Amino acid sequence: MKRTIPWLLAATLSATAAHAAGNKVVIGDIDDMSGLYADVIGPGGVEAAKMAIEDFGGSVLGNKIEFMVSDHQNKPDIGAQKFREWADTAGVTMILGGSNTGVSLAMASIAKEKKVPFIAIGAAGASLTGKDCNAYMLHYVYDTTALANGTATTMVKQGGKKWFYLTADYAFGTQLQDAASKVVEANGGTNVGAVRVPLATSDFSSFLLQAQSSGAQVLGLANAGNDTTNSIKAFNEFGLGKTMKPAALLAFISDIHALGLKTAQGLYLTTGWYWDLNDKTRAFGKRYFAKTGKMPTMNQAGYYSAVTTYLNVVKKLGTTDADKVMAELKNTTVNDMFATNGKIRPDGLMEHEMYVMQVKTPEESKAPWDYYKLVQKMSGDEAFGKLADNKACPLVTH
Repeated sequence: MKRTIPWLLAATLSATAAHAAGNKVVIGDIDDMSGLYADVIGPGGVEAAKMAIEDFGGSVLGNKIEFMVSDHQNKPDIGAQKFREWADTAGVTMILGGSNTGVSLAMASIAKEKKVPFIAIGAAGASLTGKDCNAYMLHYVYDTTALANGTATTMVKQGGKKWFYLTADYAFGTQLQDAASKVVEANGGTNVGAVRVPLATSDFSSFLLQAQSSGAQVLGLANAGNDTTNSIKAFNEFGLGKTMKPAALLAFISDIHALGLKTAQGLYLTTGWYWDLNDKTRAFGKRYFAKTGKMPTMNQAGYYSAVTTYLNVVKKLGTTDADKVMAELKNTTVNDMFATNGKIRPDGLMEHEMYVMQVKTPEESKAPWDYYKLVQKMSGDEAFGKLADNKACPLVTH
């Protein structure tokens, strides 16, 4: 007996250690940390994720929660390579990020191959939960369908019938233009032209001249981040506001802050979250501001929500097993500072209310970061479309 006790003790300790290692939670963030989308999530998203981990208590399943960060530089191969590396060598249990549809599509393929949950935030392409959906990916905050259903519908109903587009020259821009074009036509408008603009363009003059000569009433900005702010600045500098109105098909509070209300006033946009919507959003916004000196974008708020939702599921299940976690996530209702009765659908879309906003005039704004006034609240169905209408995703049974 004396000889067996140490052996039993060693075996027990070994089994306990293996169980702990198997339940280790390692969250990775692969996002644009230094490029044109860095203000959209970037370092601010890192802070939001860290806040979520801290608020959760910093540990789960008996282990400290680990968090890793990498810059994909808006290059799909870099995003995919880092995802694969972390899956193979770092024991990552969930990855979030994107900010770029092309990068997110590449990362999604690795998520499927390695069976690691991927929460796409910041990438807008609706194909992520359409033809490109897979069982290991969720799509948070917004998509091109919701953005178009909000902003394009509002602009056409207010008389903006003829549209010309400045379109970011990759998957995101293409999908956003296509979604807006369908909404414009469905509401009795016409699409008179478009020009594809390289990512991170510094000179918009030639593209804006094409827009001006088109005779369009609305300039649809199918771009994001610094490309949106730079194109709006150029729009104003060239005096296009005399004959056209800009429609920001994807804009963030960071963009409005960079432009200033004098330049951005009157702009219509669609958002998935705003810090001044209610008591919960205001409380989170003020906490985030105290840490960063800025109010969070909808994506940064989405980071906090996504991390918290994932950790709650892991704790509930008592495991990080990807198949079990994904199944439970798709059985989860999100009620937090980001969404009320948000539903994670079988196609991976987190469906929730969306908001059409108009940027206030300098006179209407009563305090710093008081930038939006609510034009319309859309239900999840109105914004994203019904699950039954998603014929492209093989995960949806009809």
